[in-house]
Amino acid sequence: MKRLTREWVAKAEQDFAAAEDLARRQKVPLPDSVCFHCQQCVEKYLKARLQEAGIPFPKTHSLWTLLDLLLPVEPGWKSFRPALKSLSIYAVDFRYPGTAATLAQARRSLAASRTFRKAARRSLGLF
Repeated sequence: MKRLTREWVAKAEQDFAAAEDLARRQKVPLPDSVCFHCQQCVEKYLKARLQEAGIPFPKTHSLWTLLDLLLPVEPGWKSFRPALKSLSIYAVDFRYPGTAATLAQARRSLAASRTFRKAARRSLGLF
């Protein structure tokens, strides 16, 4: 695996761990933060896979844009499109006043990122 790919994976794993830890909070739940870290985990795994495949990618938080770049080498990942669409809004929207994530959205985000993470790790030879 390329050095930069490993760095993307390490960052993705930090976001996944943060999302899981925040999701366990009971006294003061933080669904906005859970959703944000789930989106970040998936974004970084997409970028890791692109890096490993040698596919250049723009600076973007759009999971759909990154997925579209990857579909030629990961055609089966098209099935992730609906989940990635819902995760994409958490990159920016929920970080500012006026919009807040619910606990249900946080649970769905964590499930989606967990499923995508598993596929990405398998594709990168990480088990």
